Amino acid sequence: MQHESTPDTSPIPRGRSLPPEQTLLSVRGLQKIYRTDAGDIEAVRNLTFDLGKNELTCLVGPSGSGKTTLLKCIAGLLEPTSGTVMLDGKAVTGPPKKMAVVFQEYGRSLYPWLRVDANVELPLRNAGVPKAERRQLVAEALESVGLSHVPKSYPWQLSGGMQQRVAIARAIAYKPEILLMDEPFAAVDAQTRADLEDLVRSIRKQLGVTVLFVTHDIDESVYLAERVIILSSSPTVVQEDLVIDLPEQRDQLETRALPRFTELRHHVYEQIQLAKKGFRPDAAQAQAPVR
Repeated sequence: MQHESTPDTSPIPRGRSLPPEQTLLSVRGLQKIYRTDAGDIEAVRNLTFDLGKNELTCLVGPSGSGKTTLLKCIAGLLEPTSGTVMLDGKAVTGPPKKMAVVFQEYGRSLYPWLRVDANVELPLRNAGVPKAERRQLVAEALESVGLSHVPKSYPWQLSGGMQQRVAIARAIAYKPEILLMDEPFAAVDAQTRADLEDLVRSIRKQLGVTVLFVTHDIDESVYLAERVIILSSSPTVVQEDLVIDLPEQRDQLETRALPRFTELRHHVYEQIQLAKKGFRPDAAQAQAPVR
């Protein structure tokens, strides 16, 4: 998506940039202004960052910082006021075929009158995928999320965690290159949430898919991600693009007990508290390493 706008000459913090050959998703100067009867509301001011292939990045920030607005712009569901979103070097002008989205309210995204396999199959059917291939892709997706034993159940017969697994299966059955997840575990209990976190890390490794995961949970962001992009308060810029230097192999008990996990969690929490108080980073601060 690309639009003309008046250039902003103020120093703007930027997230990490990658060489073109390593970049899957590129966001450049993204701005979103909502026009209302009460006046213009600038939700996102100037966001710039790249995502690499097979990368799991979490997006955090204060409530109302524009995380969902950003995700909708990336998904082609919302037109930005200015800036560009590029996927595989091509401008995003609508929902891309190589992208899938998992929303928070899984109950609303599943059709209660369709069985599990039919829910997972639906986008494949709409895309015109041949029947035999659809069946194979659905079976593989359900196996990946641990639901191969309930293909003929209805969503309402499953627990909340299992319903969210169905929503994830539907997304990955489409074989996307990038998976956008908007607070997908906010409505489940703590134990189920931990299981789903490990599931996402497993799927990312197994399928080689890039994941951009929006969450309000600081511990979740540090446990899941290789990078955490911290957003400022609205109008939103990148406050910090933080590398999570924890071991690749992670465990809910051992990883969360590491001193480095505690340090990273404290740093992310501190940055969000600063954002809530109206802190506006400059370009140098946005790139500063964790001490």
